[in-house]
Amino acid sequence: KKEIVPFSRVRKDVVVDPRLASNAFAGHEWGQKAHEDLIVTRGKGFTKEKNKKKRGSYRGGRIDTSAVGGIKFDD
Repeated sequence: KKEIVPFSRVRKDVVVDPRLASNAFAGHEWGQKAHEDLIVTRGKGFTKEKNKKKRGSYRGGRIDTSAVGGIKFDD
C-alpha cells in the first residue's frame, strides 16, 4: 500500500533557523497596543480600522528608536 504524504512546498530535510521558526508577534510598547486593537479585526474591516488608527492622534507608548529587529546571519 502506498503511503499518503500531504502536499508541502518545503522539503522535509530543510532545517529552519530557530530565530525564524515562529511568526509570533514580539513588539514594543506602541506596537503592542496596536496589535491588541487590530488582532481581533478580520477581513475587510481590518483595512478600515487600521486607517482609522493612522488618522487619529498618537496615544501609544514610548517609541524606542534604538531598537534593532534585524537578525545577523553568519554567511
